[in-house]
Amino acid sequence: MAVSGLLMLGYLVAHVAGNLKVFFGPEEFNAYGHWLRVMGAPVLHHEWALWLVRIALLAAVVAHAVCAYQLSRRDVRARPTAYVHRRKRASYATRTMRWGGIILALFIVWHILDLTTGTVHPGGFEEGKPYQNVVDTFSTWYGNVIYIVAMLAVGLHVRHGFWSAAQTLGVGDARRERLLRAAANTLALVLTAGFVSVPVAVMTGVVS
Repeated sequence: MAVSGLLMLGYLVAHVAGNLKVFFGPEEFNAYGHWLRVMGAPVLHHEWALWLVRIALLAAVVAHAVCAYQLSRRDVRARPTAYVHRRKRASYATRTMRWGGIILALFIVWHILDLTTGTVHPGGFEEGKPYQNVVDTFSTWYGNVIYIVAMLAVGLHVRHGFWSAAQTLGVGDARRERLLRAAANTLALVLTAGFVSVPVAVMTGVVS
């Protein structure tokens, strides 16, 4: 679960960096979208590299979900009766990890249908014009609500998941705990702010 989570975290960092190109205008953002489809050329054919990334990401998502289910079942079998006194020190991010994962799974489906296939896109979806497609999506109230709620869930998930993965992989210890928690908080904040800045920019007219 830790390894698949870190793989997805690496993707999120790359994804938010790409998303922020929207602030440089339609020409640069559309060129970035085109590059995603031709990266690896001429060694790889059109979109082959993109599909390899998608397959790897899908495998990470499935592995993460399966591991989460297995760990949950082990937890129930190990302690079929709930504790009389709940641990109050658990953070909000820790307590909502499961629901956050469900929210993100549903969001991924919507996000693909909206900006990849155009199936539920609110405007006239245009292949090869991601800038206009992004503006169309975030020109609707529900597109903004779905995206911002999902990105807040991403932040909470990363905040707890990054620190937890470090403990699982043996990186964390008592001396590094404060540093790891600070890194987790900073990473979660930067990712959330970066993703949310795009719909906010469309809403305020900075991106149009």
